[in-house]
Amino acid sequence: MNPKRSNAIWGFVFIAPQLIGLLAFSLIPLIAAFVLSTLDWDGFGAAAFIGIDNFTYAFKNPDFQKAMTNTLYFSVLTVPMGIFLSLLTAVALNNVRMRVVYRLFFFMPVVTSSVAVAIVWMWLLNGDFGIINVLLKLTFGIQGPQWLTDLHLVLPSLAIVSIWKGIGFNMVLFLAGLQGISKDYYEASMIDGATKNQQFWRITLPLLSPTTLFVTIIAVIDSFKVFDTAFVMTSGGPAKASYTMVYHLYELAFKNFQFGKSSAAAVVLFVIILFFTLLQTHLSRKWVHYAD
Repeated sequence: MNPKRSNAIWGFVFIAPQLIGLLAFSLIPLIAAFVLSTLDWDGFGAAAFIGIDNFTYAFKNPDFQKAMTNTLYFSVLTVPMGIFLSLLTAVALNNVRMRVVYRLFFFMPVVTSSVAVAIVWMWLLNGDFGIINVLLKLTFGIQGPQWLTDLHLVLPSLAIVSIWKGIGFNMVLFLAGLQGISKDYYEASMIDGATKNQQFWRITLPLLSPTTLFVTIIAVIDSFKVFDTAFVMTSGGPAKASYTMVYHLYELAFKNFQFGKSSAAAVVLFVIILFFTLLQTHLSRKWVHYAD
């Protein structure tokens, strides 16, 4: 057998598991969602083609509007603060001893079950006997709020949980980016008399911009996909104050059995995420710098 052909065959053999998984769990469901978005189907009977009626219903549905507003607000709360804290943590750990140990501690929430994290934080944020309110009472003598039942505090509370859980993942990415910056730049700047502050703003941040772009894109996508914390901690309440887009999709599909309407809302969410991703990629030309 031709060696090149043999190498090609073995190459396809090795990528086959990943390719099959991509087709089965990503591409085929994506195509199915687009097809279902044009159908009226309850998951059991015959499906009827109704064109764009599901999309019209989605944009007129008050629940869809509420879910989109909450999701956008949640994204604004989590993305900037999450990136800032992750970068701050990565910079702090970059030059300390036992960096691997600290990195492990910060990364543990990332690999911990979302349900387990949500249950623990439900106890911490309980307005009556939660440890956070107990500490506020003992330390400052103030009565803590009802974190998960207050209409104005429930989304910020979920944002705190999301930031805490995701900070380790972004921190690892930033650490990899920091360690990839050549020390020659810092040595040259020290010869020119640059301070640590000037090195950070003129060297570290610009050369870390590719990592920052990647982290930002991933953080925005994750913020739009929030579901597990809202599902476990608040069930979308109170009064749908934590009702997110993915929770809306879940209710339409698995509570109301309106798979066509749920798929249409999912397609809209997909388009919105795609828009923000392309927008960030386009704007990155102005602020992302790659080292020569």
